Amino acid sequence: MKILLLNGSPRFEGNTEIALKVLKEEIEKNIKGEIETINLSKLQIKGCLGCDYCKTSGGNCITKDDGQMIAEKILESDVIIFGSPVYWWGITSQMKAAIDRIYMKGEFLGGKSKKIGLVTVGAAELSDEEYDIIKRQFKCICEYLKWDFIGNIDVSAYGKGDVLKDTDKVTELKNFWKKI
Repeated sequence: MKILLLNGSPRFEGNTEIALKVLKEEIEKNIKGEIETINLSKLQIKGCLGCDYCKTSGGNCITKDDGQMIAEKILESDVIIFGSPVYWWGITSQMKAAIDRIYMKGEFLGGKSKKIGLVTVGAAELSDEEYDIIKRQFKCICEYLKWDFIGNIDVSAYGKGDVLKDTDKVTELKNFWKKI
């Protein structure tokens, strides 16, 4: 089983990265397989040009950057956990660019058996609609591609390391592997 965790946070060692590390540690303890975390902020991923070159080139993109590699990793993975802080009621631009670029593999992705999880970290209270907006976006992507949305964990944490202060959320992160 191949499990991919995508960290969309531009803040290194911030709450999103910490949350994904907690989750990854439990996955490694409980599931055999290849587990990889990629920090999207360390990569160069340009936005989709909408040129449809990928439709005539077997799913390859005309833009030569790390977007091709991310799309390949998603294609090869059985489970993908997307992690993003909330920026203006949405995911970060790094995560959005990566998601947009999987368009190049669209004809190969649809109907493939994949499990998708989501971790969102925001400064707002958990009752804020920002978390629901992002969850709905990912559910729509999963519905479109016929992927299995296995759940999400929303965390309200602002200061560096605040995610670890919420013991209930840490427990939820530690138990998320059971949905895989």
